[in-house]
Amino acid sequence: MPAANAAQCANEQGAFWKMHDILFENNKKLSVDDLESYASQIDLNLDVWKKCFESKKYQYQIESDQKASVALGARGTPAFFINGRFISGAQPYEKFKALIDEELKKAKASGIPRGSYYKKAIVAKGKKKL
Repeated sequence: MPAANAAQCANEQGAFWKMHDILFENNKKLSVDDLESYASQIDLNLDVWKKCFESKKYQYQIESDQKASVALGARGTPAFFINGRFISGAQPYEKFKALIDEELKKAKASGIPRGSYYKKAIVAKGKKKL
């Protein structure tokens, strides 16, 4: 939770990906002091970042995202959905390629125009509620 909050607060200063990258490089060092150090290293306005971070401004949003993920079956990271099909964990390239090729074949065979396939064939047939 603190790392996700740190990244969202960095995002307010246009530095989400910088924070993301430093968090993943140091994923065993995520104490509050570590997070503050990372904010400093990526040249954030530390006072603004700390105010956001300490307020836990994004806690509700993060918890809501976690609940939605769990409801969809994604209980860890990484988690992927390709046209609504779930892939859990780090997987080899070949697994992704096979699934994507299969989905492309279905899309082409459907006769649905490329720009509307996802909405008509995937979203419309998906779960209506979490």
